[in-house]
Amino acid sequence: MAICNPGTLKGFLRKDERLLGLDVGTKTIGLALSDTRLMVATPLSTIRRTRFTQDAAAVFREAVAHQVGALVIGLPIPLDGGESPRSQSVRQFARNLLGVRDLPIAFWDERLSTAAVERTMIEGDLTRKRRREIIDRTAAAYILQGLLDRLAYGGS
Repeated sequence: MAICNPGTLKGFLRKDERLLGLDVGTKTIGLALSDTRLMVATPLSTIRRTRFTQDAAAVFREAVAHQVGALVIGLPIPLDGGESPRSQSVRQFARNLLGVRDLPIAFWDERLSTAAVERTMIEGDLTRKRRREIIDRTAAAYILQGLLDRLAYGGS
């Protein structure tokens, strides 16, 4: 499988398979899971990054445990729409994942997702400690929900 267009992702899934959303950071990877109807994204967990092989094993453990048919990876596109070292790093991470397991992968623009999630958490009066604990997986859910909404309402 290869990296595909987000609009075509649904066509790769078998019945009752889910999407796994990833917010890939330098220190952590936030994970979120869709429901089988591809309507709702739910924060799942956060992986503390170590070495790529261990990070990939943790991602694929979750993928197998939850019957995931494809991955959605947040792509940190700069505000000018170009490429940055961070976006190139996330693209390389995705290519490396493909080298481990053959699952369809789509990128989704994650511009300002963490800021939007954090703003909502602050408005919800969550403590700094609690925000730190859940920010990455909540950002992954925000990213995944954006793609799910496009699939549901925006066509292909």
